Amino acid sequence: MGSPEESPQLASNENAEAMFSDNASTLFDMKEIERLGRIRPECFKTLWSEIGFVLSICMAQILVEYYVSGFNVLVPVIIDALDIPPESSTWPASSFSLVIACFLLPMGRFSDMYGGKRLFILGVGWLVIFSIVGGIAKNQLMLVFARALAGLGPAAFLPSSVMLLGSVYRPGPRKNLLALVFFHWCHLDRDFFFLAWASMPDDRDERASFGMKMDWPGAAMIVSGLILVVFSFTASPGAPQGWRTPYIPVAFCLGLVTLGIAVWWEGWMAEQPLLPIEIFKVKMFPAVVGAMFMQYGGLGIFLLYTTYYMDTILGGSPLKIVAWFSPMCVGGIIIAAAGGFVLHILSGTILMLIAGVSWIVAPLLFAIMPENASYWAFVFPAMVTGTIGIDVSFNITNIFITTGLPKRQQGLAGAIINSNMHLSIAFFLGLAEILAHETRHAGKRRSYEYVFWFEVGLASIALLIMLVFVRLDKAKSDLTADEKERLRKQEEANGSSTTIESQ
Repeated sequence: MGSPEESPQLASNENAEAMFSDNASTLFDMKEIERLGRIRPECFKTLWSEIGFVLSICMAQILVEYYVSGFNVLVPVIIDALDIPPESSTWPASSFSLVIACFLLPMGRFSDMYGGKRLFILGVGWLVIFSIVGGIAKNQLMLVFARALAGLGPAAFLPSSVMLLGSVYRPGPRKNLLALVFFHWCHLDRDFFFLAWASMPDDRDERASFGMKMDWPGAAMIVSGLILVVFSFTASPGAPQGWRTPYIPVAFCLGLVTLGIAVWWEGWMAEQPLLPIEIFKVKMFPAVVGAMFMQYGGLGIFLLYTTYYMDTILGGSPLKIVAWFSPMCVGGIIIAAAGGFVLHILSGTILMLIAGVSWIVAPLLFAIMPENASYWAFVFPAMVTGTIGIDVSFNITNIFITTGLPKRQQGLAGAIINSNMHLSIAFFLGLAEILAHETRHAGKRRSYEYVFWFEVGLASIALLIMLVFVRLDKAKSDLTADEKERLRKQEEANGSSTTIESQ
């Protein structure tokens, strides 16, 4: 990238306008497109400002990872300390992801309306406040309440950080490298609030020029519908009569009806829908989102139930469990360091198939693990394949989504990416809890094995979807989605002019 003292001649997306000045053929100056995909964006006057920006969003991402996976390690201890009944043990973990998932679309729209920097700062501040509340929780209700409200913070800064990353960087090797660094690199503390304030580009004026508006009816229906549906799955094991308890099926049916009305509103009535129907017309978009929904749900199950298994079956202490999880952390750093240099060389399809197989192997090793199993024979390879699965597929699909949507919808891109992850985690954790509860008579070990086989099934369906429907090219330097759209309109206009002249 160069040293901090260098002042190279920079080009931003505005510099790319010159490629449109004369005729469409200049758009295919691949050397210029390749150059634009490698240089530092013009909004960063020095390399230090770019480093500060990347550091801020990296620490935001790693903090959310800690709140999801790091918290899971503490769940067995918290259950004992606060006397949480087994049938309610999923709530402290799933409430955080549930709130994030339900509010990501509205927060993504706010990012598109008011700018990513503002939402990022507000989200980080909110998370700090309710982290303190959770730290002093004295009972289950207070803990779940604090975890749920804390989820509003990441719901704000996750889509805004992805939006800023997708808006600032053009498709190309530089974006690939920084996208991988974004998801895995940094392991620092929470003092990034002030770093973000100082280093992030202010995009309020640009966002205001897009004229985006909040779809309040759609937001209300999507949020309430998702909460009701996921609540019915997660709360049913702890209900007095399970699914026969009246409020469980009522909540489930109300949620489905609300979501059905939301689909009608978003598709045919809303002036500016939160989830525009046209994004599902992007090639392979539904298949990618559907496959990742299965894989992300499996990730939530893997992180929580491997913790349960290693605690209750393998007898690991909290510190030992952290050590057993360490290959996922180290593997993520290695993939981040190497992946950014190969994404524009290797086919995305091949990488996704490797990740898909890894998603299957990780829970499979726990499902077939014998009693008194060796860590190195089962747990270690499960952690390694687990990190290959999540790290490779997460980054490939994120680059695909952010590159495929125009600049005005980068907040939506961030909301879709993170909503898909956290909603699937909350949803499938609820199903896993039902499965574990219904098979508890077989003993904890067998009950956990059933859950891992369920995860193997989810990963297998995701791999099948990828094999049949998804073909991803190399993540090479390319035109942005906005430039491709303008090229298409220019070609249509030239075609119309040619037709008129011939007549």
